[in-house]
Amino acid sequence: MKFELIDVSLWSRKEYFDYYLNTVPCTYSMTLNLDITILLDTIKKNGIKLYPATIYLLSKIVNRQEEFRTAIDENGNVGVYDFMHPAYTIFHKDNEIFTNIWTEYDVLFSEFYNNYVKDTQKYGDVKQFSAKPNTPPNIFTISSIPWVSFTGFNLNLPKINNYLLPIFTTGKYFDQNDRTWLPMSIQVHHAVCDGYHVARFINELQEAFNQFECEI
Repeated sequence: MKFELIDVSLWSRKEYFDYYLNTVPCTYSMTLNLDITILLDTIKKNGIKLYPATIYLLSKIVNRQEEFRTAIDENGNVGVYDFMHPAYTIFHKDNEIFTNIWTEYDVLFSEFYNNYVKDTQKYGDVKQFSAKPNTPPNIFTISSIPWVSFTGFNLNLPKINNYLLPIFTTGKYFDQNDRTWLPMSIQVHHAVCDGYHVARFINELQEAFNQFECEI
């Protein structure tokens, strides 16, 4: 893992970064429905569940775009991670709480899926907030609310102004107009990510959903 420092004084984004981080601290979220019709057909033919496929595809697009890998490290330095790993939630029906697990990302779905299976088998029944040890700093967060199809979702981080990495939340998918749709909320920090970057992310994610190949 590498964390490439940004010289904020020379950064083309300096004025926007300072304004949205310090003057008017601002995070925002966008909620939309993604078309997973083709994706569902593909994974069903291969016996793959939607959750690991979604985690992989989110990771794939996060690792394409610098704005979604920009962070502030423990020393207060601004920089960009060269790659990110996903952290995601596993729900426990018996006590109705969840566990966070992180899995090493790999560009090959087969390798990532093997990592995911190993992690969920080993840590999926651990009933504590973070199950897998040695969580690296270069992770981003994914959570799922598969019991409801929401039209809006917002996280509030009132005491954490310097968390710049994205947070993704998915809901219950539904059928409409002969297509299947997955609600997804994307929360970002305006200091590093504008509406243009979120729109680009969404368009590339939709394309990745449509073109996914999941041989394992």
